[in-house]
Amino acid sequence: MTDNTSSYGFQTVDPQEKQGKVNHVFARVARDYDLMNDLMSGGMHRLWKNQLITKLAPRPTGPLTHLDVAGGTGDITFRLLDKAGPEAKATILDISHDMLEVGKQRAMENSYASQIKFVEGNAEKLPFEDNQFDSYTIAFGIRNVPRIDLALSEAYRVLKPGGRILCLEFSQVTVPVLDVLYDKFSFNVIPKMGEMVMGDGEPYQYLVESIRKFPDQETFKAMIAKAGFSRSSYTNFTGGIAAIHSGWRT
Repeated sequence: MTDNTSSYGFQTVDPQEKQGKVNHVFARVARDYDLMNDLMSGGMHRLWKNQLITKLAPRPTGPLTHLDVAGGTGDITFRLLDKAGPEAKATILDISHDMLEVGKQRAMENSYASQIKFVEGNAEKLPFEDNQFDSYTIAFGIRNVPRIDLALSEAYRVLKPGGRILCLEFSQVTVPVLDVLYDKFSFNVIPKMGEMVMGDGEPYQYLVESIRKFPDQETFKAMIAKAGFSRSSYTNFTGGIAAIHSGWRT
């Protein structure tokens, strides 16, 4: 049974209330999204995103239909298309209009526009037919979804048999001492940097708290399996600061 509450950082809220609050956060940070991830990860997010594409291993020839959820600015999709070649087609879905506008502008600047479709929509209710995509990615977005179980079920539904889901997300640090240092950095430094750089530390406070509320690696692995995916697994990066979770549509 789906829970009728969700978390917005350390607050317990109604799922619809969380969605509205999250939308407001990303409307405020859309233009500085890469900078936000640089602050949150010390620049490591760029390497982790490259690893995501390496794990997906898109073929440089042949057709590919890919869905990038919560990928508004195009960061993952652009990397994918660089590897997959001109026959690949990607759909970027994001609930944030502001994030999509940034992605559309970047796609035009980088000559990707003809290979990408931008869709404003909700990860919990994807506006696509069953068995439509070869692969599904979501990077630093799944923890912002109010009902993660619904998003995973929808991912399973729209993937073709044999399709793959890959989730890159900040996770739970597994290395002693590093966990303490990362906590101090997260709560004491990141919101202050956000305030200094953007004039607003509140979105960063939420994002730091949202990481702590996200399920740990083993729990999220089990959630992916419960959604129907086989071979659910994960790979930690930088001591568990981030992890890539993987599953296959049967």
